[in-house]
Amino acid sequence: MDNFNIKLPDDVQFIIHTLQSHGFEAYAVGGCVRDSILGREPGDWDITTSAMPEETKALFDKTFDTGIEHGTITVLLNHEGYEVTTYRIDGKYEDSRHPKEVTFTRNLKEDLLRRDFTINAMAYNDKDGIVDIFGGMQDLEKHMIRCVGNAKERFSEDALRILRGVRFAAQLGFEIGEETKEGMRLLAPTLENISAERIQVELVKMLTSDRPELIRTAYELGITKVFLPEFDQMMETEQETPHHMYTVGEHTIHAMMNVRNDKILRLTMLLHDTGKPEYKTMDEDGVAHFKMHALGSERIAKEVLRRLKFDNDTLHKVTRLVLNHDYRMPAVPKNVRRAMNKIGEDIFPYYMEVRRADVLAQSEYRRAEKLKNLDEVEQTYAEIIEKGQCVSLKELAVTGRDLIRAGMKPGKEIGEKLNELLNLVIENPEMNTRETLLNYISTDKEV
Repeated sequence: MDNFNIKLPDDVQFIIHTLQSHGFEAYAVGGCVRDSILGREPGDWDITTSAMPEETKALFDKTFDTGIEHGTITVLLNHEGYEVTTYRIDGKYEDSRHPKEVTFTRNLKEDLLRRDFTINAMAYNDKDGIVDIFGGMQDLEKHMIRCVGNAKERFSEDALRILRGVRFAAQLGFEIGEETKEGMRLLAPTLENISAERIQVELVKMLTSDRPELIRTAYELGITKVFLPEFDQMMETEQETPHHMYTVGEHTIHAMMNVRNDKILRLTMLLHDTGKPEYKTMDEDGVAHFKMHALGSERIAKEVLRRLKFDNDTLHKVTRLVLNHDYRMPAVPKNVRRAMNKIGEDIFPYYMEVRRADVLAQSEYRRAEKLKNLDEVEQTYAEIIEKGQCVSLKELAVTGRDLIRAGMKPGKEIGEKLNELLNLVIENPEMNTRETLLNYISTDKEV
């Protein structure tokens, strides 16, 4: 890490130089400095300055007041927006989220002191190099997430930082320092003051990182209890069955680790067994059963996704996958076509990934047999796609209009007849021609 080289984009250099040439201090600050040192591509570049908002505005042609009451203005250069924020000291926080007021300062150290973690509290410009007052470089080298100053104070200022800390650990592959963990544990209940939208953003970033298993840390610190109590219930539910070797929660974590880091897939694996705690029964031999748990999981998944304000597209895809995650079939073409119709062609490839991740997070019991079935289903699916076989009404060779022209009365019988024809074609794909189907109807009418 000693040979890192921070290359500021031209526009960022221009903003910093403009401010400096008018007697102000200016630095790139926060995540962009951290990512540059780690050799990652920064998503955006934030600039901090000793200039007051009005002073900054006077120096640039195009600016917007994005958060001027907190000292932030956006400078527009070459169709790109750059946030430039005046050094500030945050006043008292009253809602675990926003300072009641901010005081502008000309002192960089005071500004860096209000930031969340040491690795996010470094500033840089070409003139002064890296300004690192709180040991951020050292923590980057030690792979450590540690609060700036007192952890309890940092988290009481903004409770979302508790979840952000776990998310950074997941994304960067870092450990969380003991004092920071203690602060998280103590202040986790204050996360209830944070909006669902903000929690959703952090949760998705954590789940789609290379270490979704850090949700276990979030559980251990009492974080999930606040916005995802369903996960805590899963962590506390044993599975006394030969098919499993973990609690429902541990199985869920392994299932997430077994699937690629796609938002829909990771959310599906997180929620696929949420119904198990409620649907668990024990037989007289001491074996657990979870019959019909997929229905409960679908219902709970819908509640969770609504509560965390997910968009409808995500909600519909994830809940359909959760409902069907346990749907099994012999790898016979007609069964696979029927499954494609039931589950939905749009998410069927996802469904196969979900099944595989689920099986790999179970015990070795009958695993080879389950995986062989999945391999065969995938192969059969590929052949169905290649042959362009019909599995839904939109691929059926006749439409409602064709049936009316053939003499059927408009009404719900048309819909019923189309579904009958679809079932026929799912069983016998070679019958999906206009002529064959219209012929079938006319002989049907004569009978």
